[in-house]
Amino acid sequence: MSSASVMLENPEIRARISPVTVAQYHQFAEFDEHGHRTELIRGILIEKMSKSPLHASVARRLFQILQDSLPEGHILLREDPLTFADSEPEPDLAIVRGVEEDFVTRHPSTAALVVEIAVTSIALDREKAAIYAEAGVAEYWIILPAERRVEIYRRPEGSSYRESRVMEGNGSIACEALPSLQVDLAEIFG
Repeated sequence: MSSASVMLENPEIRARISPVTVAQYHQFAEFDEHGHRTELIRGILIEKMSKSPLHASVARRLFQILQDSLPEGHILLREDPLTFADSEPEPDLAIVRGVEEDFVTRHPSTAALVVEIAVTSIALDREKAAIYAEAGVAEYWIILPAERRVEIYRRPEGSSYRESRVMEGNGSIACEALPSLQVDLAEIFG
């Protein structure tokens, strides 16, 4: 457990934290005072992780796969914000209903599919499942490239998903939220 997590376990310290609202977060510069990128999760600024070559490679491959089979009336986002009640995550990939013009003055508030690629961020990505479920994200995938495995979360209800499963091997994922979308695991992992 990191020293920051240990500190957050202390009620006296936790009581002194200043939560940040989404509106306040929108007023911040893109980078913090140290030049780091952040995202807002549950009112707390979280520093974004740097991308490993494995992460970047899987992200590029998956972006192309999804882009090639994107259903009409949807757009594919890459590391773009989704605005929720107390969070503004920037998932690796997200498919949202609408057209580009719908998001000129606001970020999407939900998605049909969100994908996070977890090389070093698995704990945070699993925590984000509750945030995505609350926002009505129909389907959430956590890609684990080192294990060649995908965690799939479907059917959001409250702050959890009613269905979760793990896919590995040489199978394919049929996206329940976007039935025309089917992804072969071998294509994702190369």
